Amino acid sequence: MTIQEIIPHIEALIFASDRPLTTLEIVELLNNSLTEEEEKVSLDGVESALEGIQEKYKVEFYPFAVLQSGGGWQFLTKKEYHKTVAQLNREKFLKRLSSAAMETLSIIAYKQPVTKGEIESIRGVSSDYAVQKLLEKELIVISGRNEKAPGQPLLYSTSSNFMDYFGINTAEDLPKIREVLTDQIIEPTNVKDAMEEMNAEHDNAADLAAEEPAAMAVTEGGELTNG
Repeated sequence: MTIQEIIPHIEALIFASDRPLTTLEIVELLNNSLTEEEEKVSLDGVESALEGIQEKYKVEFYPFAVLQSGGGWQFLTKKEYHKTVAQLNREKFLKRLSSAAMETLSIIAYKQPVTKGEIESIRGVSSDYAVQKLLEKELIVISGRNEKAPGQPLLYSTSSNFMDYFGINTAEDLPKIREVLTDQIIEPTNVKDAMEEMNAEHDNAADLAAEEPAAMAVTEGGELTNG
């Protein structure tokens, strides 16, 4: 099959699928539909066809595009039509995540796979409810156990629904904000040391004040005096 012949078949597969299709899945599905006499399609051929499809739907005439999101290829409406389409899924769009859920989800996204104990050590509060809600919304999954930790706690990772929800294709597409969740050890403040440091700063300030000339001030009569 030529690229021009492949394109409509790929469009039909992506349109009919109820989930994102990977490039390899498209190759397999196309080849499964061919007879033994027909030449099999290659990965390179499908990739070239997908590039052509993307270019095709970039023109303003189409209100949708073919994009990689949620781990595979999908037909997605363009952002200019968000308000119009949102009317069909009003309840879905109104169900926003709470700040606690978003915070927990962010930690999992950047630290995955991660245990609930590790999440709570970063947040400083219990995360049972937030984790449960994220599991119910299928934004995270249980990806295994930490066999090296006591009790072998469960490990949590983001799901394919998470990528689809936020319009990304892989976890590598996340914004680079490593500094937010880097492993940092905050040393406790020693009250005695802190007081001694404050006293030292106070003494230094007094010494400097004694060495520096007094500030000048203006009297009501317009004369300059030492402040």
